[in-house]
Amino acid sequence: MKKTLFSVCMLCLSAVAMAQPAGGFGGFQIPQVKLETSQEWKDVNYAGDDQAYHTCDIYLPKQEKASYPVVIHIYGSAWFSNSSKGAADLGTIVKSLLDAGFAVVCPNHRSSMDAKWPAQIHDIRAVIRFVRGEAKKYKFDTKFIATSGFSSGGHLASTAATTSGTKQTKVGTVDIDLEGNVGNFLNESSAVNAACDWSGPIDLTAMDCGESMKMGENSPEDVLLNSKLAKEPDKYLSLSATTYVDKNDPPVIIFHGEKDNVVPCCQGKMFYETLKAAGVKTEATFVPEGGHGMGMYAEENLQKMVNFLKALIK
Repeated sequence: MKKTLFSVCMLCLSAVAMAQPAGGFGGFQIPQVKLETSQEWKDVNYAGDDQAYHTCDIYLPKQEKASYPVVIHIYGSAWFSNSSKGAADLGTIVKSLLDAGFAVVCPNHRSSMDAKWPAQIHDIRAVIRFVRGEAKKYKFDTKFIATSGFSSGGHLASTAATTSGTKQTKVGTVDIDLEGNVGNFLNESSAVNAACDWSGPIDLTAMDCGESMKMGENSPEDVLLNSKLAKEPDKYLSLSATTYVDKNDPPVIIFHGEKDNVVPCCQGKMFYETLKAAGVKTEATFVPEGGHGMGMYAEENLQKMVNFLKALIK
């Protein structure tokens, strides 16, 4: 039953993505969450174009300061939605970050229907450069910028971290441009200081490592890459955050549910072990009764995230 409901949700998100107009309102909204903020900006275009999938929402904490450390939090949609920033865990992750004194940026990004990989990481890197380029206007303290995300958003947040500082590389037979040329701040750095991975698919060559949802003939990663693992395995390696892990990566905190039947928990466990083996600072929480988002946002876990990030600032 849960799998059926999730499939319906994904189809709805796909419909929203394909129906999204080029300009104007850029945020698919679920019932409103009241956040305590000092300032908010909605539908800010981070790319300097008229595309709604290149907009973000910006939230500043209630306590006013000259500047704030920044977390870019990315929604989950199996990469099918280009307009779900208004549903980006506002009442849980975003609220906790704001309450802890972080500015939060929730961006849209191109869906797998709009463009194929690596367009999505190009968009996230454009958001990071935008944060640096518009720091004065939005009171961003660019000494600390982290990425965070749930599900496919966790994938993008994690990949932004493990590729931090790498603009272009070769993965097997695939030459991959990880930086892109989106936006007006191409001279700014797209490096990050940390990442939070909430239930993200990390190694896209091993999605069968545990019980996971079957989504028909084409998986979300097949759609994103317009390929099949057996046909072009290097493409799937280029999509995997684990491919790029090295000792220079910024710290990463991982949360995954042991009963996640959409993205198997072994994805989070493999990520944790890979980071540890490389000497990257990391922490992981695997929730025994946690599902794909369900049962994951206990106050204890949200506080672990906040403590992890705050310790890095100190």
